[in-house]
Amino acid sequence: MSDSLRAVPTFVERERVSSEQRRRRAARPTAREWARHGGLFLLTLLTATCAGTLFAVPQSRIAEPALPAATTPLDYVLLVPSYLLQLLSGVSAYAFAHPEYIAQGATFACALLFILLAHEAGHYVACRLYGVDATLPYFIPAPPFFLAGTLGAFIKIKSPIPSRRALFDIGVAGPLAGFAALIPVAVAALATAQPQFEPLPSDGLMILNDPPFLRLLAPLLGVRDLAHIAPTPFYLAAWVGLLVTSLNLMPVGQLDGGHATYAFFGARTHARLGRLAFVVVLLLAPLGWLWHGAPSGIVYAVLLFVMLRVRHPQAEDEFEPLGRERVWAAALTLLVFLLSFTPFPITIL
Repeated sequence: MSDSLRAVPTFVERERVSSEQRRRRAARPTAREWARHGGLFLLTLLTATCAGTLFAVPQSRIAEPALPAATTPLDYVLLVPSYLLQLLSGVSAYAFAHPEYIAQGATFACALLFILLAHEAGHYVACRLYGVDATLPYFIPAPPFFLAGTLGAFIKIKSPIPSRRALFDIGVAGPLAGFAALIPVAVAALATAQPQFEPLPSDGLMILNDPPFLRLLAPLLGVRDLAHIAPTPFYLAAWVGLLVTSLNLMPVGQLDGGHATYAFFGARTHARLGRLAFVVVLLLAPLGWLWHGAPSGIVYAVLLFVMLRVRHPQAEDEFEPLGRERVWAAALTLLVFLLSFTPFPITIL
């Protein structure tokens, strides 16, 4: 999700070039690169469709996998893979017999990848406007039982960032574009919401806690009981999109929020806010485990710790004023984070 930036040593004499010259120098994608990135996109579309189908098929329709008793160390090692393979086999057989669930899985995948593609396109277009050399988006497929069937997407920036304004604009363009794409998905989710009729199990249930944006939008679309609606493909895509947006906007390292913080406040405040965010998440992690039975806070803390270890590169011109427009853009970006963030995204009963 975060962009890879290449640092430029401050003691190197930098060539003064115009923005028009930079745009001309930025390499255009080759046919081979289009094929590689397009292939990753299609593979991610497939794994996300499988994940969406896995969500859509009712658990009560799938027989619990029957596994032999484990007697050797190898049996214990193979226990989880065997369970998952049998579970996926049962879901696949049921889904092919009822294609409407595959259609729901494809709807989820298309909606989610629409949000992720808009996010990365925002970064990429901003890079092109500033003449910064960047790759096309890399989409990362994942096993379908890994929540959404994807680990997200990212672009890799291959040339220096010319100025504070460029760093700020490239950093916030992604989450703002992704959030704009997310709005119609969330509206579709709530406009088509149906009550949850299927009885819920007494244990082993994972509840997706609603981010503030969905809670504020629901009454406007006539949904009064958001906690008891069926998790439709659009709802799942909007929920995952908001989760990704909130994580990306944390003011840590080379996350999008880290880029914006570095450009807006400078290196020292960027480092302090990053450490503060890590401490807050670290303190929330045990509360999430105690109150919600979920390890998501621990995963957040590990990710932020890794990002803290990555040094943020400098822009070539760190003294360029941002201007009033970017103050408003920063306020809008903060609002997007507040609408997307929930400290305890899931509850496991």
